[in-house]
Amino acid sequence: MAVPRKSEVIGSTGESAPEDDSDEALVARAVGFGDTDSFGILVDRYQSRVRAYLRQMTREPAAADDMAQETFIRAWTKMDTFSGKGSFSSWLMAIAHNQFLQTVRQSQRQRRLVERLEAEARVSEALSGKSASPSPSELPDLPRLLAILSGPERSVMLLGYGFGYSHGEIADITGLALGTVKSHIHRGKARIRETFRLEELDNA
Repeated sequence: MAVPRKSEVIGSTGESAPEDDSDEALVARAVGFGDTDSFGILVDRYQSRVRAYLRQMTREPAAADDMAQETFIRAWTKMDTFSGKGSFSSWLMAIAHNQFLQTVRQSQRQRRLVERLEAEARVSEALSGKSASPSPSELPDLPRLLAILSGPERSVMLLGYGFGYSHGEIADITGLALGTVKSHIHRGKARIRETFRLEELDNA
């Protein structure tokens, strides 16, 4: 399910926005004039990145696409809070990350109940043998690497290695302390090296 242009959600102004404008210029038009065409260009630029991040984090494409759509709706309503101190991309990814965390919190109670019932019924091993998830050998390289990591490790490694954000940008996106980001990356790399017997990983 593709993330719609914002004009499909709130209506278009009927004016054309230059597609080669900078992110900052497009944001200024969107905020200053309510220009939905400018926002639509921003959606086109970043929807693939947002969806890819959320799909890797959730491993549920339909749920990730719903979160991506909500991310852009929230971005539109909060556009006037973009200060311009960092990149628009980092600001947008922070909204996507928060949307993911919110969804996780909402489903936390349900997951705990499922886990408890599975433990009581002693069917964990049977269920794991019937998992619909692809085997490691069938996974593309990046998902295979990320699959062994904890949630926080997966997030910072994906943002760093998958999307090329710096440690400082990852801290801004996730709300984690810079030292915590570096620690997650260090542990994630060590876990990947140990599991897959890799000699070295480039710095994120």
